[in-house]
Amino acid sequence: MTKDIISTSGAPAAIGAYSQATRHGQTVYLSGQIPLDPESGEMVGDDIRAQIHQVLRNLSAVCTAAGGDLDRIVKLQVYLTDMNHFGHVNEIMAEYFNEPYPARAAVGVAALPRGAQVEMDGVLGL
Repeated sequence: MTKDIISTSGAPAAIGAYSQATRHGQTVYLSGQIPLDPESGEMVGDDIRAQIHQVLRNLSAVCTAAGGDLDRIVKLQVYLTDMNHFGHVNEIMAEYFNEPYPARAAVGVAALPRGAQVEMDGVLGL
């Protein structure tokens, strides 16, 4: 089975030696998305809610490019520089996902690329 590369201008370009996502069979592995505006390449600001929304919009664009949508994500990983923002993640996720929700992990980290407060990656089933 071959690995297909997924790429879209609807999400920020990869910052390094990786792809926005790769497809192997009916599974798509979504690289981490941080809250960069895909048009400007700039962080959306310091507001955690705005950052969470942008991360989910970026993930959604990659899912669409792969032939799916957020509701096809079977596993989501959330990385936060401040676990006190976990409630915001839950609240905002409910705006983007429908039940049944994906399996999920949330991890507190010391730092994220470009000073982001949140990053998410996942596994999409097609």
